[in-house]
Amino acid sequence: MLRLTIPDQELWYEDAVKRCFIPVKGRTLKLEHSLISISKWESEWKKPFISPAPRTRAETMSYIACMTLNDNVDPNLYECLTADDIQKVQEYIDDPMTATTFRGEGGGNGGQGRGKKGKPLNTSERIYSAMVRHGIPFDPCEKWHLNRLFTLIHQCELDDSGSRVSKRDTAKYYEQLNSARRAKYHTRG
Repeated sequence: MLRLTIPDQELWYEDAVKRCFIPVKGRTLKLEHSLISISKWESEWKKPFISPAPRTRAETMSYIACMTLNDNVDPNLYECLTADDIQKVQEYIDDPMTATTFRGEGGGNGGQGRGKKGKPLNTSERIYSAMVRHGIPFDPCEKWHLNRLFTLIHQCELDDSGSRVSKRDTAKYYEQLNSARRAKYHTRG
């Protein structure tokens, strides 16, 4: 969980009729980057949260609001977030939150998540589907940091595949073995 403390501030408000300062009472926000958070955000924005496309400021602020565990937060409080606060949120989102690493994957964890056959887990429904497929309980796992959940899903997929070798890799192995035997015994077949 990430905690951000926002001090008391005043925001300048201006429209065609009115111009004034709006007092905003400071507060410590408790934030969680979880499947529940992205589900809320996707419900509002109707697009995948996990995407290479950059998010607008409004989308970013909306996601921070979706991450918030506090009740009754003044919406103006999100406008008081500094660039440093937003950077802390991004670092928290990027944190793997686990010691598990996977060989041959750059030392990282499950990363942005890939499901069976390499399909990206880029929407909350695909992530929930992977959880159902692997028997991962929604409660408490949907409240976990998303990268930790991706790591669990990835590990389940590795466990499901076991140590089975693909038919192509098996055929390649036998071809190499036969080639070595032909060379050793000086035969053609």
